[in-house]
Amino acid sequence: MSGVQTIAVAADEAEIRLDRWFRRHFPELGHGRLEKLLRTGQIRLDGRRAAAGDRVAAGQVVRVPSLGVAPPAPAPRAPAPRPGDAAMLRDAVLYRDDAVIVLDKPAGLAVQGGTGTERHLDALLDALRFGASERPRLVHRLDKDTSGVLVLARSAAAAARLAAAFRGKDVRKVYWAVTVGVPKPRQGRIDLPLARLPRPGGERVVADDADGKRALTLYRTVAHAAAKFAWLAMEPVTGRTHQLRAHAAAIGTPILGDGKYGGAAAHPAGVPQARRLHLHARAIAFPHPAGRILTVTAKLPPHMRETFGFFGFAESEDPDPFAGFAA
Repeated sequence: MSGVQTIAVAADEAEIRLDRWFRRHFPELGHGRLEKLLRTGQIRLDGRRAAAGDRVAAGQVVRVPSLGVAPPAPAPRAPAPRPGDAAMLRDAVLYRDDAVIVLDKPAGLAVQGGTGTERHLDALLDALRFGASERPRLVHRLDKDTSGVLVLARSAAAAARLAAAFRGKDVRKVYWAVTVGVPKPRQGRIDLPLARLPRPGGERVVADDADGKRALTLYRTVAHAAAKFAWLAMEPVTGRTHQLRAHAAAIGTPILGDGKYGGAAAHPAGVPQARRLHLHARAIAFPHPAGRILTVTAKLPPHMRETFGFFGFAESEDPDPFAGFAA
């Protein structure tokens, strides 16, 4: 391979991270060298400097410098689906039409593959064709341990429109979380810049006023158990990696089960399912490719239903998850 290349991002690659895009196209390029090429500006996205975590959009152009490496080996085949995977995904469909599928992603299922992650939603999407000629495409993502609403596009045209909506301000998402501690005030906004912190064992973000990117979360307390636990509704205005988890921990109320950001305090003794992350993508409202606003909600996953019962919380206490946020 020699010389500089310019490669357009395909529609089915929209919204993936730039480092994952390189992993797909140049699997022989190590992460360390990729980071160096990005730092020195040799890799450009639409002519601008870029970072590994930037999300690409359909039609954007990636400048790839001369890498001086051998042509890539064939990509390894994805592992075969487990028995029951197809039925599990079909049972998780909340909404389907000719353009989109909205899925209730189970907690514990990764959306995309990565180091040490062989089983993931992206490898199972053929199960959701429902007779269509095209394979469904991811247009956004959730963390592996976060459950709830996830939107898929059923065609390249739908993927391009949805990707544009998710990049803009046209999509609203509300998450439910159980936190250790009750926030003060009980309703408000968390406007705290976040920066990625490279570390072994997985990506992490930290509050960083100097170098972080703006991150804004609206929240309200729906219910609480004494002064020790709270049920929060959280609306991310921006979409930073791990934003809700980092913001909840930053105000002293880590999400139950989130040891990564809350440490030992996130695993209180005597609480059921305290080792599992209590963060659920409850509802989403977005412009459908046909021109209307589509709103879809997802019921709580089993481990959060158990915890809600333990604290005496009821889903019916918050009938409209989009109502009541202070701008």
